[in-house]
Amino acid sequence: MRLQDLSPLLISLEVAAIALVIVFFSGIITAWAVSKMKRGKGIMDTVLSLPLVLPPTVVGFILLVFCGSNGPLGKLFSLFDVKLIFTVKGAVIAAVVCSFPIMYRTARGAIDQIEGDLIDAARVMGLGRAGVLFKVIVPLSWPVLVSGALLSFARALGEFGATIMMAGNIPGKTRTMSVAVYTAVQAGDRQLAYTWVLIILLISFVVLLLMNLLLSKKFRRV
Repeated sequence: MRLQDLSPLLISLEVAAIALVIVFFSGIITAWAVSKMKRGKGIMDTVLSLPLVLPPTVVGFILLVFCGSNGPLGKLFSLFDVKLIFTVKGAVIAAVVCSFPIMYRTARGAIDQIEGDLIDAARVMGLGRAGVLFKVIVPLSWPVLVSGALLSFARALGEFGATIMMAGNIPGKTRTMSVAVYTAVQAGDRQLAYTWVLIILLISFVVLLLMNLLLSKKFRRV
């Protein structure tokens, strides 16, 4: 396979890497903020987790409405001459929205497992909310958080429905590996489809293996 033929792999890795950075920090911070809410916690959990259960095409359609030329985000970014639809930026947005709930729910579970006495002790020592989060919660939960990040990366890497609606299927520009599989099947090129499926399987296997190693290491220490 020539270098130019690897563009779906390179685009997928780029999109998934950018999405990972965004959802890792936003997922942890959002989970911490929601865990401290006095009211409406269940509603926020539901809203933030919706992309997990909605069909990806529905998520893509909603994003298309908001990020299109007539949508609020589309109009906002157009002021800076930035286009979101049918670009890598659109693919990143789709990947972030679809993978965020995984990171968020993982972080929520990790935060809920931290004993309240530890958090109270940290506050007595003068740590604020940010200090408690990054100096207590994250260090104690890092294997679980990294595992959530790996799952989020894998989800972003394999996103199809929302991606094809937001970024389209432009060869060398927005065509990701999952879209490449679809295109190859539509074109009747089974060999190419098998190649991309094998690559996705290998990457997914490595990601899940790393996640299991991290979690087993964590529980061996408990």
